Amino acid sequence: MNTAYNKEIHLNLLNLLQEEPKLTQREMNRKMGVSLGKINYCISALTKKGMIKVERFKKAENKSAYKYRLTPKGLEEVANLTISFLKIRIAEYDKIKKEIKFLSKQIDKIDPALKKDLEHIN
Repeated sequence: MNTAYNKEIHLNLLNLLQEEPKLTQREMNRKMGVSLGKINYCISALTKKGMIKVERFKKAENKSAYKYRLTPKGLEEVANLTISFLKIRIAEYDKIKKEIKFLSKQIDKIDPALKKDLEHIN
């Protein structure tokens, strides 16, 4: 779970499992837009790290039906990753706001009449 991309996938997967613990891996794949192999890899990694527990339904007609339950460690990881990504997104938002102000000033220099088209942004 070393890259930001993998951390984001793990966070999205943990959130999805928290909301819908009875999803199949194929359903996770469809909802997240991530390959089935990546889902399987992430489920294995999260299980090994003790963040989720995988339980098989004993009385289900489909003997390969599973329920995924977040452990306390998994819930803590959701909180930590959420805070981390929120900080990143706030920094990105602040940077974009500065760029918008700079570009708006550039428009003023070029043609102040164009500023009316941008007033709804600020």
